[in-house]
Amino acid sequence: MVMCGGLPFPTRRVCRIVRQLTSEMVVLAGERTLVRSDRRRAACHIRQIAMYVCHVVLGISLSDIGISFGKDRTTVGYACNVVEDRRDDPGFDEFVSVLERITASVFSKADI
Repeated sequence: MVMCGGLPFPTRRVCRIVRQLTSEMVVLAGERTLVRSDRRRAACHIRQIAMYVCHVVLGISLSDIGISFGKDRTTVGYACNVVEDRRDDPGFDEFVSVLERITASVFSKADI
């Protein structure tokens, strides 16, 4: 469970929301129209970035992320390493940084 606004939130749902945020951010970033083979690659990259953000920003364990995405924890670890390695690219790093801030904002406790 992840805490959202002080209330527990199911991990699977949190991962689904982060994946959708990632997908929407890719569209907003102006990703070109993808052909069939590129769509699969793009879906893989979106999933890897979402897994990374779930782990780094929300502190969800690799095992729980793996269960939520239907993958093994070692696959999640690999995805996190791939994303971390790609952060050397300034454009990609900025994209991930914005996604991290949005995710942290969405799942933080609202101080009203």
